[in-house]
Amino acid sequence: VRREVAVEKTLAPNLMTELEIIWTKQLELVAESEEVTSQLSHSSTMFFDYTLHLRYKGTDTSLPVRFGTMDEIRDRFRIAHEARFGFWDQDRDLVVESVALEGATETTPPSLPPVSSRRNGNALVSTTSAELFAQGQSLRTPVYLRDNLDPGDIIAGPAILVEPNSTIVIDPDWSAEYRSDGNIVMSRTAALKSTIAKTTADPIRLEIFNALFMSIAEQMGTTLEKTASSVNIKERLDFSCAIFDAQGNLIANAPHMPVHLGSMGESVRAVLDRHGTAMAAGDAFAVNAPYAGGTHLPDITVVMPVVLDGSTSPAYFTAARGHHADVGGISPGSMPPNSTTVEDEGVLFNGERIMAASHFDDAGVLKLLGTGTHPARNPAQNIADLKAQVAACVKGAHELQSLCKQAGADVVNAYMSHVQDNAEEQVRQIIGTLKDGSFTHEMDDGAIITVKVTIDRANRAATIDFTGTSAQRPTNFNAPRAVTTAAVLYVFRCLIAADIPLNAGCLRPLTIIAPTRSMLNPEYPAAVVAGNVETSQAITDTLFAALGVLAASQGSMNNFTFGNERHQYYETICGGAGAGPTFDGASAIHTHMTNSRLTDPEVLEFRFPVTVRRFAIRDGSGGTGLHRGGNGVVREVRFNEAMDAGILSTRRRTAPFGIAGGQAGRTGANRLERADGRVEQLEGCAMVRVSPGDVFVIETPGGGGYGSTSDK
Repeated sequence: VRREVAVEKTLAPNLMTELEIIWTKQLELVAESEEVTSQLSHSSTMFFDYTLHLRYKGTDTSLPVRFGTMDEIRDRFRIAHEARFGFWDQDRDLVVESVALEGATETTPPSLPPVSSRRNGNALVSTTSAELFAQGQSLRTPVYLRDNLDPGDIIAGPAILVEPNSTIVIDPDWSAEYRSDGNIVMSRTAALKSTIAKTTADPIRLEIFNALFMSIAEQMGTTLEKTASSVNIKERLDFSCAIFDAQGNLIANAPHMPVHLGSMGESVRAVLDRHGTAMAAGDAFAVNAPYAGGTHLPDITVVMPVVLDGSTSPAYFTAARGHHADVGGISPGSMPPNSTTVEDEGVLFNGERIMAASHFDDAGVLKLLGTGTHPARNPAQNIADLKAQVAACVKGAHELQSLCKQAGADVVNAYMSHVQDNAEEQVRQIIGTLKDGSFTHEMDDGAIITVKVTIDRANRAATIDFTGTSAQRPTNFNAPRAVTTAAVLYVFRCLIAADIPLNAGCLRPLTIIAPTRSMLNPEYPAAVVAGNVETSQAITDTLFAALGVLAASQGSMNNFTFGNERHQYYETICGGAGAGPTFDGASAIHTHMTNSRLTDPEVLEFRFPVTVRRFAIRDGSGGTGLHRGGNGVVREVRFNEAMDAGILSTRRRTAPFGIAGGQAGRTGANRLERADGRVEQLEGCAMVRVSPGDVFVIETPGGGGYGSTSDK
C-alpha cells in the first residue's frame, strides 16, 4: 500500500514537524484502508517506509531518500545525487517535492512443485544439429528440446536449447543446468578470454568504441538536462556535450548543437594554452570569449581535465557548452541586435578556473559575473547552470575512467585515434565524389559570403576558400574562426552516409582559408553575437550550394529575446528547410547549425509573464520546384508585463535561394502589434520596449526549392 502527498517546500528545520504530522495522518489512513484490512491477517505485521522526494531548488528532477534527521536526509540525498549525476552542491537549497508512505507485510513465498522425470532414466540425446558462429568460427552444434530435460541434466556448450516460445544459446565455455524447480542456470566453465585488449584497429571493436564514446557524451547530456535550472538548457536543450583527447581533438559528441560541437575543440585548446601543466584532477574551467576559443558570450563552455589513477596530467578532456539565458550586455538575454563590440554582449570568461580540488568557486564566479559595464542580470541562475555543466563533465570523466579500467588506457587511446582515422577516411571517400564549385551569397545588410571549393582528387582532399568574403563588420554579424570551422565540419559530416561520430578526423582532409579581419575570421573587439547564430547559417547554405547538393534553408535562427530585471528569456524559432535532388524540404524545423527545441507553451507561460497567442505553419512560404522547400512558421507572443524585446534575424530582405532551377522561399517578417491597435513593422534586427497587451509577431522564412517545375 502506498500513499504520496505533494509538499513543494524548502527543506528546513521548521518543515520537519509538518512532515511528522503529514505522516501521522497518512499512517492512520493506511491502517484503516480497505486494502490493508482485507489483506492483513491477524498474525501478520505491517512494515512502513517513509520516503522524501527531494530536488535542488530550481531543478525538476527529484530523487527518493529515506526520512531521518536533517543531517541524515541531506547526507542520503548527497549519496544519491552523486551516484546519479556525479556531483553534490552543499550550498544549494533542497526542495521537498512530495512525501510517500509505503506499507508492506511479509508473506511466505510460494513453493514450486518439483519437476518430475520425463525420460525414465534414459540418456539425454540431441534432436538435431545446427551451425553456430561463436568465438570467431562456425561450430556444428547439438540442438536439445527443453521438454526432454530431466532435473540434474547439465548441457555443455556450445549447444542450443529450444523451448516452445524461445531459444537459449549456450556458448562455448558455458554450461546450462536444469534444476528440480524447473529453472535453467547458466554457468561459465572456463576463464573469460579477453579480446578487447588489442590496440590494432578492428572493424567490430571500432563500431563498439564509436558507440561507447558517443554513449559517454549522451550520458553527459542527460545529466546536464536533468540538473540545469534555466528553461534555455533544460527545456530548449540549447547545450552540447563532448569528449576530447589529451590534445583537445574532438573524439565524440552527442547529437546536440552543430554550431557548438565543431567549435568546442577551440575552447579546450584555449584552456590548454592558458593553464597547461597547472591543471589537476577536480579542476574545471569556463570559456566564452570569442577570441579565446569561444563563439558568442551566452555560450559558456565548461572544460574539465580527466586524470587517470597514477597520473598527474590530463589524459582526456570533457566539455559541456550551454547557452545561458543572460550573461549581461546591453539588453536582457545577451543577444543584442545592435551591439558593436564584444563588451556590449556581456561578461567574458577567458578560461577562468571555476572549480579546484572538486570545490566550486562560488565567490569567484559571482565576482566575475558582476564585472564589466554590463554585468549578468541573474548570476544565481548562471551559477546553477554552470554547476550542472560541471556535473555533466564529472559524469563524462567517471565514464572515461571506468572505460580505461575495463579496457585499458592504451586500448582507449588507440581507439580514440582509430575513430578519427575512420572519420578522415569517410570524408576522403566523399571528397572523391565531389566536383569543384563556388557560390556567393548576399546577406540582408549587404555583406557578401563567397566560397570556392577545390577538389584535389589525387590526395582526396579539398580546399574551402572564403577569399572575397566581406571584411570584418561594424555590426555583430562577425563569425569567429571557430564558428566558420564548425560550419565547414558540419557540412562535410552531413555528406557522409555512415553512422560515425562527428570528430576532429573529419577536418584532416580539409584546408579552410578564412582571411584575417574578414567577417569569418574577425579580430578583437568585434561584436560576434549574430555571427554564431546567423552568419553560421549563411556559411552552411553557401557551402551546400557551392557543392550543388541542397537549396538554402531558412538561413536564420530567428533569435527572439525578452526580459527585464526579473525575467530573461531567449529562443530560436524554426522555419523551412531547403529541398534537395531527391526530397522536399521539411516544414517548421530547426535547420543546420541549430538543433534546439522550442519551449512548450505551458512551460513558457508558467515561467514568464507572456502568452503564446499563435504558433502555426506559414503555408506557401516554401519555394517551388521539382522538390519544394519547407514552410516557415508564424509565432505570436503577447506580453503581460512591460519588458524589452528583441529580434535578431536575417533573410528579411534576401530570400532563401533555390538551386538547379528551384524557386526561392519567402522572406521572413517581424512586427509589433500594439495593444492600442497600432502596428509597427520591424527590421530583421530590432529592439523595442513592449507593454502589457502588445503582441510580437515573427514570420520565419521558408526553404528554397530544388529543380525546375518543368522537370516534373
